[in-house]
Amino acid sequence: MEKAVVVFSGGQDSTTCLLWALETFDHVEAVTFLYGQRNASELDSAKKIAEDLGVPHKILDLDLLNQLTDNAMTRSDMEIDETGEVPNTFVEGRNHIFLSFAAIYAKRVRARHVITGVSETDFSGYPDCRNDFIKSLNVTLNLAMDARFEIHTPLMWKTKADVWEMADRMGKLAYIRENTTTCYNGIIADGCGECPSCKLRKQGHDAYLTGGRAHV
Repeated sequence: MEKAVVVFSGGQDSTTCLLWALETFDHVEAVTFLYGQRNASELDSAKKIAEDLGVPHKILDLDLLNQLTDNAMTRSDMEIDETGEVPNTFVEGRNHIFLSFAAIYAKRVRARHVITGVSETDFSGYPDCRNDFIKSLNVTLNLAMDARFEIHTPLMWKTKADVWEMADRMGKLAYIRENTTTCYNGIIADGCGECPSCKLRKQGHDAYLTGGRAHV
């Protein structure tokens, strides 16, 4: 039996990956991390989606990460600024830590596959969303834990329009649009419409629908 663990936030990308994993592997579990994120309401989405899909769901407290780095994702008093080379929404070490803990959990439940929704196409300049980093960490985790993990990144080379298309092909576009929380301000579904995350999500959705590829 092929088992997989999905790093799951309750957002569009990780939910798309969770649905992909359910189509790909025999048994799937989800791991969600609490790290003091400003859009903490995404946890409600993660819980609901996991319950809807019948997926075992583990929630881990990593508040220590919030104590080590200053960024707009964990500091509600910081204005979101994406004008720099790396936006101030970047949380130093987040994907490194998340994937490491997900791998530890995966080994415990005898899962060889770990899935994350990072993308180098629409990655906002975050260095830990790059393919080179994922490949490097995969090797490191296998050496560190004497394991044969395979980290999967189904969205690595997809634009947001491509991600919507992927959801549509799985028959879940409407479900993802209505039940996920991507908004930096924690507003479910289409969000606030103003933060960078909401704008990227909407641009991708509109591009997919106007591209004539929609199945809905």
